[in-house]
Amino acid sequence: MPAMRFDVAVIGGGHNALTAAAYLARGGLRTVVLERRPLLGGACVTEELWPGFRVSRAAYVAGLLRPRVVSELGLCKRGLRLLPRTPSSFTPQEDGRGLLLGPDAAASQQSIRAFSARDAERWPAYEAFLDGIARALEPLLDAPPPDPSRPRGRDLTPLARALRAAWRVRKDLPRALALLLGPARPTLEGWFESEPLRSTLATDAVIGAWASPSSPGTGYVLFHHGMGETNGARGVWAYVEGGMGRLSEAIAAAAIDAGAEIRTDAAVARIEVDRGRVRGVTLEDGTSLEAATVVSGADPHRTLLGLTPREALPDALVRELGALDFRSPSLKINLALDALPRFRGGSGDTPGPEHSGTIHIGARTLDELDDAFAAAERGGLPQRPLIELTLPSALDASLAPAGRHVASMFVQYAPYELADSTWEREREPFADRVCALVDEVAPGFSASVLHRETLAPPDLERVFGLTGGNIFHGAMSLDRLLFMRPLPGLSHYRTPVSGLYLCGAGTHPGGGVMGACGRNAAMEVLRDLAR
Repeated sequence: MPAMRFDVAVIGGGHNALTAAAYLARGGLRTVVLERRPLLGGACVTEELWPGFRVSRAAYVAGLLRPRVVSELGLCKRGLRLLPRTPSSFTPQEDGRGLLLGPDAAASQQSIRAFSARDAERWPAYEAFLDGIARALEPLLDAPPPDPSRPRGRDLTPLARALRAAWRVRKDLPRALALLLGPARPTLEGWFESEPLRSTLATDAVIGAWASPSSPGTGYVLFHHGMGETNGARGVWAYVEGGMGRLSEAIAAAAIDAGAEIRTDAAVARIEVDRGRVRGVTLEDGTSLEAATVVSGADPHRTLLGLTPREALPDALVRELGALDFRSPSLKINLALDALPRFRGGSGDTPGPEHSGTIHIGARTLDELDDAFAAAERGGLPQRPLIELTLPSALDASLAPAGRHVASMFVQYAPYELADSTWEREREPFADRVCALVDEVAPGFSASVLHRETLAPPDLERVFGLTGGNIFHGAMSLDRLLFMRPLPGLSHYRTPVSGLYLCGAGTHPGGGVMGACGRNAAMEVLRDLAR
């Protein structure tokens, strides 16, 4: 039986792969998307884990999605609806107090003032500081990273925009460089004196990263997550109505409308290469698809060391790929609840401000965050992990039966391998410990749990194809950003195999539900094919 022929085969149905497929199909290329699971979305999915409970099983909030992707692909008219979370975060205390932060600067200051009048006064300046950095660097997100070793004329436009924005905040440049190049902890301690403010802000510096707030490079991760916006409002993150899978479905609809073919239950076994040039792919069921271009949304390790013939890659690149850091600190707990948590200090049965955003529990200080990471470095599990609890059904009643709720807990630090035990033995006891920490500030929470799924790093790898369970497709350390992501020489989405490209979060500009990696990669493919 002859192989089916396409112009482009896209490996994976994650949001970046779907984004790339949509732009490639719009460019007139006969495009096929190949997703190994029975549903689209990769880690950006909604699944009905229990009857009536629809869960964002991996990724759980939107805020980094690039506005250009939304507008150019017409995602809103294809069913995407973002539900802004205001306030954005809540950090409950055992004594009944709580810290609420959000886009309303005056309300945030009032909440901070209960812990420090000085910090409340400094809050607007801190927000303006981060906003200035964001405006300077955002022009670099929507294009391949400028490479000083191979300067190109088209790099000048985003660089010029970035330099203009940087000039406007030049007085803050020393502090900005200290944040972007150093650990988050000294920056936060320089700005603020109180807990829980410092530890709450520090979670953005370490979420998804194998690092503590005292680790170099976490300042950039803090900034990366601080770029969140919804409908043009800076600092506002959102739930996707219907769950995160609705976003992937909207992108898929744009791809299909442009002519792309999408296949699920279509796991790629290998990328076919002949004389240094890609020829197509072979699926696990033996099906062959010919394509002169292959674009992979899988991470660099899985794509190049797992699917590409070893002889097609230079020895030096194989060594460098093998040395990439895919350590993951992240564990995800998905829950069905029979009631909303009732926090100490007056929380009621109906959704309130404290239920709308991310609820920070567990590690209460910067020291406790450092201690939690130190435990994981030893191969253990922390007594007080970092916990981000979200309750999307507080804003979106479609996710659960009437009167019931879904919850998500993103937990750190959880190493891929445990020194003195196994995840089979520790998975549920650790989840019990996490729920017990919620009980400290919301008595009865554990008793409200109807169903629970715990995904440790090996589970994230198994279910979602994330090497090491790493949600960013590799560390976002300083040596793996911009033209060095994932490696120098691979930063423009191309690989040494002619016609083979990368488009996942392992490429610039990195992790999070952005769509920028997919869009940027597609633009490079279209440029190459137009030559």
